[in-house]
Amino acid sequence: MNQHPPGTEDEMNEGLPEQSSESHGIEFLVEDVDFELAEAESLTSWIERIAAVHEHEIVQLTYIFCSDEYLHRVNVEYLDHDTYTDVITFDNADDADIIEGDIFISVERVRENAQQLGLAFHDELHRVMIHGVLHLLGYADKDLLSQTAMRKKEDYCLSLRTF
Repeated sequence: MNQHPPGTEDEMNEGLPEQSSESHGIEFLVEDVDFELAEAESLTSWIERIAAVHEHEIVQLTYIFCSDEYLHRVNVEYLDHDTYTDVITFDNADDADIIEGDIFISVERVRENAQQLGLAFHDELHRVMIHGVLHLLGYADKDLLSQTAMRKKEDYCLSLRTF
């Protein structure tokens, strides 16, 4: 989770994302799926508030919304995990009090999880978005105890939404 996908500048520019929205060091990109993020400005403000509460500054935070297959390829190539997942976070920060990273989110997996859990898509999407931020703030979820703590922190962050 603490490794940025490697690549040269040319490789990173290959297949540029279809859509981009940027504000205050937070950027939203869409890669290989038909997806439009609703309420980007409100989400940006909410994420910035979460960072501020944790005394972190957002230097650069990029969300990449993609397909299951795209995220699976990232998982295999950069983390050597041959599994499907809803979110992968890469921490690129050199300092402990800044947020600098990339959060890849499978829109398909989030939609499927929301349906299975009986939740609204936007609620599950926001949970996954803040889950990635919590990783960048230093929270882990490798064992049952840390997973429970992470879920409580996600719920708290979701309760701070004003939109």
